[in-house]
Amino acid sequence: MFWHLVAACAALTVFLLGLRVMRDGLAAMADGSLRHWLLRLARTPSRGIVTGIVATALIQSSAAVTAICVGLVAAGSMPFRHALGIVLGANVGSTVTPQMLAFGLWGLALPALLIGALVAILGPSRLRPAGLALAGLGGMLVGLDALSHSLAPLSQTPAFAGWLAHASHNVWWAAAAGCLASAAIQSSTATTLITMTLCDQHIIPTMAGIAIVLGANVGTCATAVIAAIGQPRAAMQVALGHVILNVLGVLAVLPWLPLYASWVDLLGGDAARHIANAHTLFNVLSTLAVWPITTPYARFIERLWPDQRRT
Repeated sequence: MFWHLVAACAALTVFLLGLRVMRDGLAAMADGSLRHWLLRLARTPSRGIVTGIVATALIQSSAAVTAICVGLVAAGSMPFRHALGIVLGANVGSTVTPQMLAFGLWGLALPALLIGALVAILGPSRLRPAGLALAGLGGMLVGLDALSHSLAPLSQTPAFAGWLAHASHNVWWAAAAGCLASAAIQSSTATTLITMTLCDQHIIPTMAGIAIVLGANVGTCATAVIAAIGQPRAAMQVALGHVILNVLGVLAVLPWLPLYASWVDLLGGDAARHIANAHTLFNVLSTLAVWPITTPYARFIERLWPDQRRT
């Protein structure tokens, strides 16, 4: 058991490193212009949502996009209400990677890792960020595959089996576990991908997996909250708007999780696809629910956490 646990930790490290490398490569491909485009395009709630979706899909980190918005609001470069639209869109953009990997790209893992590494090391400077992103994707796939194999024997142990049984019968506990995991590694995408892999290998039940990814949406807010600490109150409004949106969404869905899971079942697919679809559907519905009332929602956040500079 000890060596399986060591192997699982090593595989998780490889996965997280791959995710970080991929994000760094994608961010470098943006050529430092992300802040400029966020400021230029997010002039209305609808445009802000679209901007948030595209920006997060490009750099694969809703936490990073939200943290950038916190910084822009703190500096006085962007009004809180413009940033709120980007945050709403960022939640949807974070679903791109899980949906992409749910198609089963495992055969591309080693080729992507090797080709990406060669391009990043030996290729022309303009192509090196793309090489980093490709190598990171390959590393993620290798890490996820190794993680599933190393955890499979652990799932047969009495302690692990007891934990799984508890998680499958207590979705609130599973959601809390997803929240903590996402906050610890600062990535709901990483938590979702790991959960997809474990569900696909039948190591954890699908119902518990859905609860975990719902909770992960709350945990990823930790990055924005940390970034807003010590900043002007307008910056904290961005973080608070993100937290309340995801918390209310989870509280609305969890009591009806079996019904929600049945809706996801209608979309078809294997266990990994179910988790990816549950993640996507939750974020799309949450964003659509707030989109028509973005301005009143912004007023609510401003009253809840008023900016003293305006009083």
